[in-house]
Amino acid sequence: MCYAQDPDMRSFLPSSVIASVSASTLGAACAAALVVPLLFPAGAAALTASPPQDGHRSQAAARAGGVQSLALQPLDVGTRAGGDPAGTPETAEPAGTQGLPATDTEPFSLLGVIWDDPAAGLPGVVQVRTRAADTGDWSAWTDLDPQSAHAPDPGSAEAGDAGVRGGTAPLWVGASDGVRVRVVPHDGEPAPALPAGLRLELVDPGQREGSGETLPATGPGTDAGTGPDAGAEARAGGSGAAAAGKHEGPRPPITIRSGWGADEGLRESGFVYTNSVKTAFVHHTAGSNSYTCSEVPSVLRGIYRYHVQSQGWRDVGYNFFVDKCGKIYEGRAGGVAEPVQGAHTYGFNHNSMGVAVLGTYSSKDPGRDVRDALSLLTAWKLGLHDGNPQGTRNRTSGGGKYAAGTTVRMKNISGHRDGYATDCPGDELYGDLGTVRSTAARLQGR
Repeated sequence: MCYAQDPDMRSFLPSSVIASVSASTLGAACAAALVVPLLFPAGAAALTASPPQDGHRSQAAARAGGVQSLALQPLDVGTRAGGDPAGTPETAEPAGTQGLPATDTEPFSLLGVIWDDPAAGLPGVVQVRTRAADTGDWSAWTDLDPQSAHAPDPGSAEAGDAGVRGGTAPLWVGASDGVRVRVVPHDGEPAPALPAGLRLELVDPGQREGSGETLPATGPGTDAGTGPDAGAEARAGGSGAAAAGKHEGPRPPITIRSGWGADEGLRESGFVYTNSVKTAFVHHTAGSNSYTCSEVPSVLRGIYRYHVQSQGWRDVGYNFFVDKCGKIYEGRAGGVAEPVQGAHTYGFNHNSMGVAVLGTYSSKDPGRDVRDALSLLTAWKLGLHDGNPQGTRNRTSGGGKYAAGTTVRMKNISGHRDGYATDCPGDELYGDLGTVRSTAARLQGR
């Protein structure tokens, strides 16, 4: 359990709500998180690696973090990966396959594949294997999520930036120093025609020390801009001046960007705001569930660097993150209480917020800590704009799953799949949204 119960928080909540929300999420962060070793598939086979090819570091200092960018190349017909996890030879790659043979690299902990045209889809499946820096063991093949649905809205200034690129979802792999990549066709299909500029991005999140600073919980109606945490609110980048609705829930503890060590020099300096927050979109990052909660600041720095430096976005795409221990983190800069426009739900980023749960929840239960954190966050954030967590609103699509200009009746707490044709946030997490809605409504006193 990652939090101790906070008796001050209980005074703001009805007893019926306290009973329904776990103490681990309502409390303050504990002094130390559980430490669990990063797990790799058992029996992963060793590969023989070749030297890095055309790689570069975006920053020289390893402690500050950086990105190695490696161009994918045609793999020779008959190229083999050097053995599968069972130690038997793999099938030769089909003609036209692009990728990288087993390659030694500088240290990295997160990776993704990008391409030049953000509007271009990626046919086929990107698969990767990575070598653990501490043991030298290679992982099994892992598919990368294509992620076209997590992006700036079409026609927005952010989407129109010349440096914006298409990309897969980033994958946290832990400390690694070798990689193997292939882009394979879907079952039964020939090798696809791939978009130009395919590159593998290897992200070192660096060892930048975060302050750990967390905005404390507040009760309904508390002015976050004038209380004892006003200085922290200002450092988070916002005034805290959003108008409170009639049913504002309590603000949960939120670790701000300085708390997880965000390098504010990476992002664009300005902020983009919308008029309101009408919809809270829930996502999963489609990455590993084997991270430890003490690793989360590094995971966030990696995702942030990938979104900004590799994909060319103005800042990290999500407004908030939640880890598997139920801790909430500020995402895109601009102020946690403000309607900051993100890049998380293609076609519906306007007047919405995006919260991403770290991990993959297609078949894994997110757990009560995650459900409670989502309930608290959405009760507070929607409440700032008088939004009912169990209500619905008409939303106008900017494109994607629904043609631009289409009016869509959407639940105020929706899954990413409600706004785009995607599996996100996974069947298990999506199935929990009914509980999140009802708990958030009780937190608002409805």
